[in-house]
Amino acid sequence: MNLFDYISDRASKLWLEAYLHTSMVVQCTILAAVLGVLIGVAVYRSPIGSAVATALASTILTVPSFALLGLLIPISGLGPTTAVIALVLYGLLPIVRNTIVGLDGVDPAITDAARGIGMSRFGVLTRVELRLAWPAILTGMRVATQMLMGIAVIAAYAKGPGFGAEVFSGLTNAGSTNSLNQAVTGTVGVVILALILDGIYVLIKRFTISRGVRG
Repeated sequence: MNLFDYISDRASKLWLEAYLHTSMVVQCTILAAVLGVLIGVAVYRSPIGSAVATALASTILTVPSFALLGLLIPISGLGPTTAVIALVLYGLLPIVRNTIVGLDGVDPAITDAARGIGMSRFGVLTRVELRLAWPAILTGMRVATQMLMGIAVIAAYAKGPGFGAEVFSGLTNAGSTNSLNQAVTGTVGVVILALILDGIYVLIKRFTISRGVRG
């Protein structure tokens, strides 16, 4: 069976895997963004706190995917939960780092002016600093999404959903009739999904960041 026949015969299953893969990556990116921004807000005023937070997030990223999944499986078992925990942890670094950079780059004169017109500390943070840091935060989310697209394939080792099942099945059954079709379909599917999501980020950037800031 050639590749096109394989895709045609399993179109409904592949659409489901594409949906599950995308859904998991998007949800994990959102969770990582919430955690990452909260961490960045908590530490960006402290050079030591910023360095520690960035170092810890970097350390997580250096742990091989199989090793992290292997550590999580005895705790959370096989299935989507383990995959989600792993992806959220891996997605933290670019978001935490970019949040700190974005907030640290806000001109003090702007925040002083905001306080001068009576804004509270929380108001300055939410209505001024985070808005100005948004381009950096969005870039961190974009990088995290692309990174998690690939790592989500490996999450199939822990029975995570998505195209990883196709890739792992093809590699496990190497030499069988459809093994190459499975591996190629899963791999190409992930690349296509990554390009689509990246295009969505371009649109989000266009509609949420002024042209002058986009440069």
